[in-house]
Amino acid sequence: MYIIKVKGKAKIPDYIQLRDNNFVLIAYFRADRPLDKLEKWGLGGKEEQLREIISQLPFGKLQKLDL
Repeated sequence: MYIIKVKGKAKIPDYIQLRDNNFVLIAYFRADRPLDKLEKWGLGGKEEQLREIISQLPFGKLQKLDL
């Protein structure tokens, strides 16, 4: 699974994209919102780790997500 942080402009907020190993978009959510429904993507119980990764993630750089 891969993660990328997308910079918003003006009134559009920053977003996070989760992509599978074929780079198909599987999740798209606001970076500043609580993380919900992570069980659907096999990330249940890893909310704190994901918040830490999101806070340190540079904008526009696709990274492998290893949790």
